[in-house]
Amino acid sequence: MKNSLLSDITSRLASISDTPTLEASVLIAHIIGKARTWVMAHPELTLTTEEQKQLDDSLTRLEKGEPFPYVLGHWEFFGLDFDITPDVLIPRPETELLVEKALSWLGRHPEERSVCDVGTGSGAIAISIAVNVPDANILATDISAKALQIVTQNAARHDVGDRIQIVECDLFPDSSNKMYESKINLLCANLPYIPTPTLHRLSIYGREPTLALDGGTDGLELFRKLMSIAPAWMAPKGMMLLEIEATLGKQTTELIYQYVPNAKLQLYQDLTGRDRLLEIELR
Repeated sequence: MKNSLLSDITSRLASISDTPTLEASVLIAHIIGKARTWVMAHPELTLTTEEQKQLDDSLTRLEKGEPFPYVLGHWEFFGLDFDITPDVLIPRPETELLVEKALSWLGRHPEERSVCDVGTGSGAIAISIAVNVPDANILATDISAKALQIVTQNAARHDVGDRIQIVECDLFPDSSNKMYESKINLLCANLPYIPTPTLHRLSIYGREPTLALDGGTDGLELFRKLMSIAPAWMAPKGMMLLEIEATLGKQTTELIYQYVPNAKLQLYQDLTGRDRLLEIELR
């Protein structure tokens, strides 16, 4: 039997989505509180009046250009579900590489448990680490108060709120605050790294928070600022993991060497083969 509801929504999304059937089934599942597989297996499905209104409102938002994850209000990252709003960047699969490398490093250094996630956004990196490394002590920072409300919400959702210090600041807390005297073993950062002229040409411009995307004229503005401060916060032989813009691997590497010339650097590619993660091992 043909699922007429699914077919109708798929047709409506066809002009604005590359995967209209997938998004249609996920949207219906979200609205009725069932698994997507259940939706696919029940072609006779009908909606209540309230569910139909929610569906219509969601479709209108999508047709106006709002990203699908924001319409849902949540998104998966590293096997976990995160609440998101337009105040935070939508978690991307390529950022999972950073979490994988972080967990690998922490696994090899069981005594090193001080972690900092700079520019935490939705908290996806910090919370993924906290869930997988229960004895990690994590500091998560962001300049956006609205973003940190989402982090707090997500940390409570995944029951790690007591192990993550959430601080509103520009990269790092005020060093005069005695609460943050301990040195960082592992620093993670997914900072804004898209050059301003490039960002203005992308479809995400104006649809996701510019504060979380705009890396300045050359995309390296926040990296310069980070590296002028971060070394003083790091413990000896600490590790820094920085997600980077795919076309700026060489430039970012050269920049980092200017600040930590004795560090060992390794550039990693994401699943599409593009430069994505810079690993900085301090000596």
